[in-house]
Amino acid sequence: MKSNTKLFIAIIGGLVLGVLLGWYVNTNYLPADAAAFAKKIKLLGTIFIRLIQMIIAPLVFSTLVVGIAKMGDMRMVGRVGGKALGWFVTASLMSLLLGMLLVNWLRPGDGIDRSLANEDSAKELVEKTGDFSLEQFVTHVVPKSLFEAMATNEILQIVIFSIMFGIALASMGDYSKPIIRALDTVSHVVLKIVGYIMWVAPFGVLGAVAAAIAIWGLGILGVYISYFGAFLLGILLLWAILLFIGYLILGKRLWTLLKRLASPLLIAFSTTSSEAVFPKLTEELERFGADPKIVSFTLPLGYSFNLDGSMMYMTFASLFIAQVYNIDMPLEKQILMLLVLMLTSKGVAGVPRASLIVVVATCAMFGIPPEGIALILPIDHFCDMFRSATNVLGNALATTAVDKWERNTEN
Repeated sequence: MKSNTKLFIAIIGGLVLGVLLGWYVNTNYLPADAAAFAKKIKLLGTIFIRLIQMIIAPLVFSTLVVGIAKMGDMRMVGRVGGKALGWFVTASLMSLLLGMLLVNWLRPGDGIDRSLANEDSAKELVEKTGDFSLEQFVTHVVPKSLFEAMATNEILQIVIFSIMFGIALASMGDYSKPIIRALDTVSHVVLKIVGYIMWVAPFGVLGAVAAAIAIWGLGILGVYISYFGAFLLGILLLWAILLFIGYLILGKRLWTLLKRLASPLLIAFSTTSSEAVFPKLTEELERFGADPKIVSFTLPLGYSFNLDGSMMYMTFASLFIAQVYNIDMPLEKQILMLLVLMLTSKGVAGVPRASLIVVVATCAMFGIPPEGIALILPIDHFCDMFRSATNVLGNALATTAVDKWERNTEN
């Protein structure tokens, strides 16, 4: 918690310093000089983005393979696994769709002047991606080489290979345990690297904010107000939907569950990490009365496959950046992005700001400048507080719902 608090303070410090530095340049230098300053200091943000892109492939591969392999024998856990995955898929689609609908309805990205965007960079990426045809979609889905996919950060191809690899490991029983343990270690190492990279975030914030304000002045800060407000509305709607479904399944016991979740939700909110409360959440769900076998199987799967708050944020953030750069995203392309995120989101860990990694990869895949992530980085910590707590709520409801269904089946 101390480390997260220090990082939070450092990011806020970078934001404040970026505002002050950008404002000073904007008010005291000629436009040409301000533009030259912005170009140079923006390199701080570029460094941060490239560091994130560096660990996309190993993070997705290791976390997704381990998550699937730990399911065990599919024939033995098929019934419970089927119920859990049914919830996960439904909740994922609902969360992703909610983010897509909100960002299209409220359009918070329209608050930034189009000329703020790096149009040359955007055009270059769009030309590389081209129109998303069925043929191109197949080439994005089916990997020709794992190493090629990792070298080019073709995240969807990595996901497909990881799913196949994880299922194969799960079918091999004890023979595969050394590989699973090794990959589990790799995933923890990569997550440790993510923690190191996040300490570059304050500098990325400073560079991105200072560059924007140096050219456009303090008026640019208005975008964060509209963005955060729209995101909070989405979180409130998502909570309302989840709690309504939870009440339909659990009845009045939902209020008892929420009392049990008070401490885990507070920890997740304050640390911006849903993974940080995993032990405490396991304990509280068992005290609530859920079968320990169901909890030990469903909850770990939920941390790989059921991060509702993060998934809503992914479509919201990706399409927001597209709006900022005035990139046309017709409905069919947005639905395709939703389906891609349905897969890619399954490799996201419940650690602070891990969903930014998938947003960066998805933006690049759909011709949206990935450097646009720097525009939302200053406000991302606050968003992460709410989406982490939402992840905890979603996984708790999923586990207790599967437990209730399994008890009804046995009776």
